[in-house]
Amino acid sequence: MTPPDLPWLHLDVDGRVGRLVLDRPDKRNPLGADVLEGIAVAARWFDAQPDVRVVVVAGAGPSFCGGADVASFVGAPDDDRTPHLRADLGRLMADAVEAMRAVTVASIQGYCIGGGVVLAAACDLRVAASDAVFAVPEVDLGIPLAWGGIPRLVREIGAPATRDLVMTCRRFDAAEAARLGLVQRVVAPDALDEVVAELAASLAPKAAAALLATKRHVDAVTSQMVGIDRSWADADGLVGALFDPESAEARRRYLDGLAERRQGSAGSAGGSATPS
Repeated sequence: MTPPDLPWLHLDVDGRVGRLVLDRPDKRNPLGADVLEGIAVAARWFDAQPDVRVVVVAGAGPSFCGGADVASFVGAPDDDRTPHLRADLGRLMADAVEAMRAVTVASIQGYCIGGGVVLAAACDLRVAASDAVFAVPEVDLGIPLAWGGIPRLVREIGAPATRDLVMTCRRFDAAEAARLGLVQRVVAPDALDEVVAELAASLAPKAAAALLATKRHVDAVTSQMVGIDRSWADADGLVGALFDPESAEARRRYLDGLAERRQGSAGSAGGSATPS
């Protein structure tokens, strides 16, 4: 079955292993509204492939994901989606990835920011390159972490660490992510693809029924602990923040500071730019 043609995404299947690749490397693979919808469609497409046991979720180029494309949630003039629907696309994406029958493995290199952290947390297993950089900058942008991000982080790293990382918006490296439990393996950057391929190959021969039962059992236990099912209300907080004047001012300051840092980085490091 031919994979669907989705904006800024690449899908393929090799035997029992599928790949879902965010494919806009020049922008660090942002999660705009169309991409979020596409990931949910891709998740359902992989579910329709009976032989697929594992799906690797990765980003093209030097970064996994630079986070949400905030501008896309305000909406273009010809976008007929309501603000609430646009704000809810991230939750629907994360739920679709988490609901997949296949075991999902996030392959994380470079930047994994904001919504990219939520996407990674929705996967069953996560492998990171040692030079990966994580951050959850939503509060600095004047918006709450939505998309079911809070309960997923509480599930993976606990409540105190979630408060720390989400409220301070500070960066943290792969070593800290591993200590917290956000990633299960940290490897040399040039070994990431090989290690992820070996992990996928080790899972692919296993019986689908046993893998799925394990996924569903773990999900059933943890959903009772952290209440992911209540994340449907996240969109309300996100919409409110997008149109709140104080939040808008915080977002302006953040984006202005980001532009200044990029300009300074370009002048001192040969044109490289880094997200906050």
